[in-house]
Amino acid sequence: MTRRSVRRSASVLGVASGSAALILGLTGSALACTIEDFSAEAKCDGTQGVIVVTDTDASAADATVSVFLKGAGGVETKVGEQPVTGSKQGTRITFAEDWKPSATYRIHVTAGRRVDQDVTPDLVTPATACAAADQSPVPVPTLSATLTASASAPAASASPATTASAPAQPAPPAPSASGSGSGSVPAGTSENAPSPAAGDADLAETGANSHTGLIAGLAAALVVVGGGAVWFGMRRRGTGRNG
Repeated sequence: MTRRSVRRSASVLGVASGSAALILGLTGSALACTIEDFSAEAKCDGTQGVIVVTDTDASAADATVSVFLKGAGGVETKVGEQPVTGSKQGTRITFAEDWKPSATYRIHVTAGRRVDQDVTPDLVTPATACAAADQSPVPVPTLSATLTASASAPAASASPATTASAPAQPAPPAPSASGSGSGSVPAGTSENAPSPAAGDADLAETGANSHTGLIAGLAAALVVVGGGAVWFGMRRRGTGRNG
């Protein structure tokens, strides 16, 4: 190889190496952890307020997040501090903080030597606080209580009518001393008692039903007819033998 060829080869390798370094540097810068990878928001977990910080660092660098409440006169109160490892999909960490409406919080992030900054702008909570739970629930009537109340209502309303004094009834008339009289009623009987049937009265008076004679006549007629039929049959039989 000539010197000219060696120089060309070295120049090509230098350009290639520089390009690779530039590409790797850009890629590393794109994947490096930055403060733009962090965001914060105030939410409600039921009735409790929380602060959620999300880390979308695709390089998965370890970081530490600190939350401070900004008060009047620049006084800050530290709410808490948690470690986080970012991910492309986003890693969330939650700080249990019963925040007040329109409060301001400062979110600070440290990630090795790359990041040591605050998330901007500061977090300002919503103007409405989380809804408080109702501590005095309305009792729901059960089926047994409803049935008991329904059954006791008629009994209560009927009690005054039962306890009210009944009107005095007139005393029954005393029986007549002579024991006779068309309007007197014997003691121990009732005017509303059912009267005996007409057929029962005939049987009690005569000892037999009024159709007894008719039935007896029909029976005698049947006996006479039967006897005549027997006699006529025997006569025909004797005539046949003689012939």
